[in-house]
Amino acid sequence: MTQTSDNFRGALLMAASMAGYVLNDSFVRTVSEGMGLFQIMLLRGLFVTAMLALIGWHRKAVFPTISKADWRLLIMRVIGEVGATLCFLTALFNMPFANASAILQVLPLAITLGAAVFLGEHVGWRRYLAIIVGFVGVIIIVRPGSENFNAYSLWAMAAVVFIVLRDLSTRKLARHVPSIFVALVSSISITLTGAALSPTLAWKAVDFGDLAYLGGAAAFLTFGYLFSIMTMRIGDVSFISPFRYTSLIWAIILGFVVFGEVPDGWTLVGSAIVVLMGIFTFYRERKPQ
Repeated sequence: MTQTSDNFRGALLMAASMAGYVLNDSFVRTVSEGMGLFQIMLLRGLFVTAMLALIGWHRKAVFPTISKADWRLLIMRVIGEVGATLCFLTALFNMPFANASAILQVLPLAITLGAAVFLGEHVGWRRYLAIIVGFVGVIIIVRPGSENFNAYSLWAMAAVVFIVLRDLSTRKLARHVPSIFVALVSSISITLTGAALSPTLAWKAVDFGDLAYLGGAAAFLTFGYLFSIMTMRIGDVSFISPFRYTSLIWAIILGFVVFGEVPDGWTLVGSAIVVLMGIFTFYRERKPQ
């Protein structure tokens, strides 16, 4: 009963996390037309860090006692978080909203593979086959060599690798390490990265509208951070990960409503293959191997 309850809670947290991340992406994409990537990372990061610091201070979780092993995992997680942010936002600013999000749908398969390789979780041959077919679905979405190929798709695929590193590192953290502290460390790292790199791009004068969008993005990203960290620390990875697919629904809706973008047929076909393979891995995880 306890494991079932943890899985259910993890699934709800994953769905909420995906909504937060996609809404954050839509706000950030809106201001990206006149503002550089690093300026956005810095300004949004200041908002997020302030929110997380206040929450952490209220919960007395800003200065926890952490072992050296957990610090090493936190450093690995920071590398994954910063790398994923740089790669995915670069892709998001230069390709259709839903297409960038569709590539991320391979994450449950990639995490299942990563959990098998690095965490020793058992994965049968059927799930390995599903992972291979799922990656074929990503190739259909990306379509390298075609006239519709967008080179920035490779940035989105690189983001997948960094997110796997981030999530598997989170999975290995000791349970007593506060989730709010993990999120705060990540936010500070991204903010400092934006500050360090922002002089390389021209700055835009920021008006009230820009601040409102960045504040909204920060609020949704804060929820995404907290829920995603909590998600990876309870329940079975293979059970919870398929609920990432809810982000594709949000991305298609927001891509159409906010940006007037409609995914083409090949993108939908590739997305369907990836999603179906992810659901299959979930089904196989519940069966005897």
